[in-house]
Formats: sequence, C-alpha cells, structure tokens
Amino acid sequence: QVSLVESGGGLVQAGGSLRLACAAPGRGFSSGSMGWFRQAPGKEREFVAAISRSGGSTYYADSVKGRSTISRDNAKNTVDLQMNSLKSDDTAVYYCAASQRSALGRYAYQYDYWGQGTQVTVSS
Repeated sequence: QVSLVESGGGLVQAGGSLRLACAAPGRGFSSGSMGWFRQAPGKEREFVAAISRSGGSTYYADSVKGRSTISRDNAKNTVDLQMNSLKSDDTAVYYCAASQRSALGRYAYQYDYWGQGTQVTVSS
C-alpha cells in the first residue's frame, strides 16, 4: 500500500504560479509512473500530467501544456507539479496518483493509489 499526501494548494491570482507537492511517507512510491489529476466542482476528474518512473518521460494535458512542469525525486519520494500563468479554469482539487505500471497513463483507472487532494483556487 502506498499513501500519498499532497500539499502546496491555495488561493492565487490569475497569472500567478503554484507548486504542488506529493509525498509518499513511509513505504515510498510505487515502481511505476506518477500522475496529477484535478476535479473542478460539477465536473469529472481529469488528467493533468504524468511522469515515468525514471522521470525521463512526461506527458501533459493540452490544457496545461506549456504552463506546467511535472518532476519527481525518487530519493525523496516526491513528485511536484509547477503551474504557471494560472487561469480561473485551473481552479480545482488536485490529486496525486501512483501507478504500478510503467506506461504514462492519462486515465484514472491506470492508477492504483491516490492522495486526498489539495485545493487550488485561481481568482480573476
């Protein structure tokens, strides 16, 4: 079992930046890829970004591509999501997810463990 804890959310003005962090205290990350998803009120959970186990490959949703960077530090058991040029549409609860598979997944079913989420609110 892998437990994930997100942090770094908060209230930011449009155009600002946030860095979300995901930590896996205790047993550490799974052997596979990691991802970030988000869910806005009244909407389904959607893919944001994914990173391979080594960190050498990344994959982004079109909605955040060019504005966000996902990174991981396996020695520290952390995965970060740097988000810049934030828009009101980025307002959501952001979830960290861990997969036991090596493939970069963009669907929730491809991930085995989830954090509780951290709220990001972008004011216009």
